[in-house]
Amino acid sequence: MAPAREPGVEAPAKEPKLSLVDGQQGMQETHEREEHSLPKREIVAGADMARERRHTKLSHNIIFVAAEAAPYSKTGGLGDVCGSLPIALAARGHRVMVISPRYLNGVTDKKYSGAFDVQCRIKIICFGGEHQVAFFHEYRAGVDWVFVDHPSYHRPGNPYGDTFGAFGDNQFRFTLLCHAACEAPLVLPLGGFTYGEKCIFIANDWHASLVPVLIAARYRPHGVYRDARSILSIHNLAHQGVEPGTTYGNLGLPANWYGSLEWVFPTWARKHALDRGEAVNHLKGAIVTADRILTVSQGYAWEVTTTEGGWGLDELLRSRKAVINGITNGIDIDEWNPASDKHVPFQYSVEDLSGKAECKAALQLELGLSVRPDVPLIGFIGRLDYQKGLDLIQAALPELMQEDVQLVMLGSGDPLIESWMKMSESTYKDRFRGWVGFSVPVAHKITAGCDILLMPSRFEPCGLNQLYAMRYGTVPVVHCTGGLRDTVEDFDPFANEGEGVGTGWRFSPLSKEAMLGTLRIAMETYRRYKSSWEGIMKRGMLQDYTWDNAASQYEQVFEWAKIDAPYVP
Repeated sequence: MAPAREPGVEAPAKEPKLSLVDGQQGMQETHEREEHSLPKREIVAGADMARERRHTKLSHNIIFVAAEAAPYSKTGGLGDVCGSLPIALAARGHRVMVISPRYLNGVTDKKYSGAFDVQCRIKIICFGGEHQVAFFHEYRAGVDWVFVDHPSYHRPGNPYGDTFGAFGDNQFRFTLLCHAACEAPLVLPLGGFTYGEKCIFIANDWHASLVPVLIAARYRPHGVYRDARSILSIHNLAHQGVEPGTTYGNLGLPANWYGSLEWVFPTWARKHALDRGEAVNHLKGAIVTADRILTVSQGYAWEVTTTEGGWGLDELLRSRKAVINGITNGIDIDEWNPASDKHVPFQYSVEDLSGKAECKAALQLELGLSVRPDVPLIGFIGRLDYQKGLDLIQAALPELMQEDVQLVMLGSGDPLIESWMKMSESTYKDRFRGWVGFSVPVAHKITAGCDILLMPSRFEPCGLNQLYAMRYGTVPVVHCTGGLRDTVEDFDPFANEGEGVGTGWRFSPLSKEAMLGTLRIAMETYRRYKSSWEGIMKRGMLQDYTWDNAASQYEQVFEWAKIDAPYVP
């Protein structure tokens, strides 16, 4: 049953009419469809012609659904993507809406100060009752930012949990988000008219994964969203939204659709002998029903189809391999620009690298390290957890500290690793610094001041720090996995008629020996082959990882999604 608006609330102008009729077949929905067209853009001359050429010939109504979107809410790369990619697509002529919860935690509430209540309420039937949600709207940077408001989003902590762990009702909170996202294009008259049914939904990670399922199971059978398409964007396959199988009845889906979310744990993963392992997997439901599937890099698109990287979904993903693509995330080139970065003491560019050495000296001085331009300064920025390969750094540190090298680490996470960082700083006072916590200005200073950025991640769907590093002329040394494999090209001094190619170094397998060996090659190149090192720096700084480049690749996927008929059960 589709959510109904609150009785007594006057429908906005040009809102699609909803009629709910009870009968033997249950509740039937009909949406009267209105066709609208965007105002024609004026073709201008001169400098505006170049900007006009960036607009696509065919524009789409695009709906991003995500648990977070910067600058309103952010815990990692998902927030960056959903805060930047929609703006890039809107700049290319598309009509774009981003739907995420309105989190009020008492700390970041002011970020929603520009969003106003659109005075539209709907009631969503799920989890054994009717739940009323409201919509708030802000038009910024050419994008409609829509925030779903409900008391379950009003609590201290981040979007997913607090200091005590993940919230116990996350399944309920994100089920509400998905239901509201399916209704928003039909009922919200943003800019005077609704988005209508002819939309492209982009569901990001498990939190939005019920959107493709709802469209296929509850809307298309009643003639709604027949021309819509859904795209699943996987940012991290490790998080799948797995809950007990008994919760399926709470999701507001038809009983005969249980198989789309059905998940059975293998025997070894069950908690006890009587555990049947029955569960529902939100991400699996989207993989089954979405029209296209995207990952955040080409390498990760392949990895998710392997036993090692598929997290139990590899067989299902292999069956849908024909519709899986990988697109590398972009970066905000205004925020991450060494020529104008306000967080670093000296600015520089690919044409004038002198400020890079000054940033290094300033960082060494601030950290209490010896100010030595000849010693390689290695940096690490990231969460302190198993995925990021911290155990390799821990194992390699005694041997690495025997070299003439300096290492600085920034991050927070595992308390044991945080304690290890503090202890290592006491042990290697003249060569190691550990900054427990996270600071945006410090992250910028390390990115600008270090010579080498180390990323020994076990798996990395895309990775952004290596992109920031190359933008700042800092050479990445990375494990050959996922997006790191795609974005970092191995240095070859003999290629290109002796001019050299490559933007850094990749090591494999994931071992202490492989990492140390690659680091030694990088450090030796830094010390002895200055011209080659400068070439690596400049090639990295010239890489195009803008969001506009990523947006153009998304447009191709939109066209592919339109070629095939939509998923129909």
